[in-house]
Amino acid sequence: MKIDFNAPFTLVFTGLAMLASGLNVMTGGATQLHFFSVYGPLSFADPFSIFRLLSHPLGHGNWGHFTSNFAIILLIGPLVEGFYGSFRLLVMTLVTAVATGLIHVYFFPSALMGASGVAFMMILLGSLANSKRGSIPLTFLLVVIIYIGNEVISVFQNDNISQLAHIIGACCGAVFGFMGQSNGAKPRAREVTNSKKRKRIRAEQ
Repeated sequence: MKIDFNAPFTLVFTGLAMLASGLNVMTGGATQLHFFSVYGPLSFADPFSIFRLLSHPLGHGNWGHFTSNFAIILLIGPLVEGFYGSFRLLVMTLVTAVATGLIHVYFFPSALMGASGVAFMMILLGSLANSKRGSIPLTFLLVVIIYIGNEVISVFQNDNISQLAHIIGACCGAVFGFMGQSNGAKPRAREVTNSKKRKRIRAEQ
């Protein structure tokens, strides 16, 4: 029995976030400030500003912050990655990071870090996986009511949690999910390849 590297993007994403957390501890928060959080003023002429816009989901304030996000990502990530593929999930994560980062920078003076927006994107994306074209799954509606409803209620609380990032991430996941419906998302290539191998084995027998 061997360990299967079953979800490359999810595992690499988790590993990079763990590395960022370790660097944050070793540098006393310096790497978090300069590389793994996004804040204004944002300049597209500054390569570090662009990097932080993409990398801020890797930064976390503490271990509790990290585990609360990646407990969700490690549970749902392999499922959505298996359905949409590693590359498409990477693109969706980067788009979500840019969307949450831009909106936060232009509306809030504080710094934003953490993968909660990505986690909410995956929650909504997962609720739409394998759904029929032109349909709205009941489970998707329940997820919206429970998760997004709670974030809307909590948005005015002063708790150092960016509920807006959660809502934006969820909106990104919903858009990606419905786009996947209309485009007829297929299982990743690895599963198709395994299916072909099984057919060859049966043919040889």
